[in-house]
Amino acid sequence: MIISFQQTSIGRVALAESGGSITNLCFCTDTLPQQAEIGETELIREAFRQFEAYLSGKLRIFSVPVVPSGTPFMLRVWQTLSSIPYGTTLTYGDIAVAVGSPFAARAVGRASNRNPVPIFIPCHRVIGCNGALTGYRGGIGLKKRLLELERGSLGYKI
Repeated sequence: MIISFQQTSIGRVALAESGGSITNLCFCTDTLPQQAEIGETELIREAFRQFEAYLSGKLRIFSVPVVPSGTPFMLRVWQTLSSIPYGTTLTYGDIAVAVGSPFAARAVGRASNRNPVPIFIPCHRVIGCNGALTGYRGGIGLKKRLLELERGSLGYKI
């Protein structure tokens, strides 16, 4: 696994690649994958380019390959999160229903929190059943900022 760091408009971020796919995005407070070697690849450079374009409101859909590692349930949740359209939010309960486990909203929340590639897999688009912005590994402030970025790009605010 190769990992590279870059200062972005949301702070220092690391992206990791393994086997030709992006596998991790780490915020400055995250623990880095133990097996990572610092370096840079063309894929990581492209992922950072797309990441900055997203943060500037110029990109809505990432095209770099993203392959997270997790349990089968986590993978189903992350696949479902990846299908949430830009500027849209769903609840943890909505995701639980979509993955075939309608009573597993809390388990969906745990899987969302363990998403190894946040933003690329848009777990920030998941909110509480009452519309509240609930936990986010990058912090609630960042979650709100990302949702405002997306909704502002579409012409409305949260």
